[in-house]
Amino acid sequence: MAEWSRVARRIRVPLGFALAVLYFWLARPSIRVIGLGLILIVVGLTIRATASGHVRKNETLATTGPYAYTRNPLYLGSLLIALGFAVAARSWWMVVAIVVMFLAIYLPVIHSEEAYLRSTFPEFDEYAMNVPCMLPRIRPWHPSSGTSQNDGKFSLDLYLKHREYNALLGAFALLAGLLVKMALLKN
Repeated sequence: MAEWSRVARRIRVPLGFALAVLYFWLARPSIRVIGLGLILIVVGLTIRATASGHVRKNETLATTGPYAYTRNPLYLGSLLIALGFAVAARSWWMVVAIVVMFLAIYLPVIHSEEAYLRSTFPEFDEYAMNVPCMLPRIRPWHPSSGTSQNDGKFSLDLYLKHREYNALLGAFALLAGLLVKMALLKN
């Protein structure tokens, strides 16, 4: 499993580009389904943006903001964005491809990252016992050791440092591609 996690980490971005090509080939968008998909896309982008403003990678364990609800808000946001685009494409094949990619690529990466966090941050076990891996809890969790990290405040500097705006730019590019394909399908 550890070996596959390393492979999955390396291929997830190139595989994402390959999936984008398949996506545009299979997409049969309409304004209605793009609108429905946008709901999930906006929620996913918001979760990712907020999470990136709370995480100080390799410095401290992120437990504030979205991390108080789920241990993997960046992956949750990505999954919602992907599902939103699958809805916007009106393709069950894309839903299947996204689910398979998530199970085969992202779950092993999550397990690998959590093993690293467990070995690096002694407080991770308490955090993992109280905060679900993916589906968020209803109320935020607060660590017993008091406040953590940046006192729970969103940091625009962290958002910019992590270049999370690239997710927004990518979403705009995919949406533009869908609108172009929709126009071409009408002709």
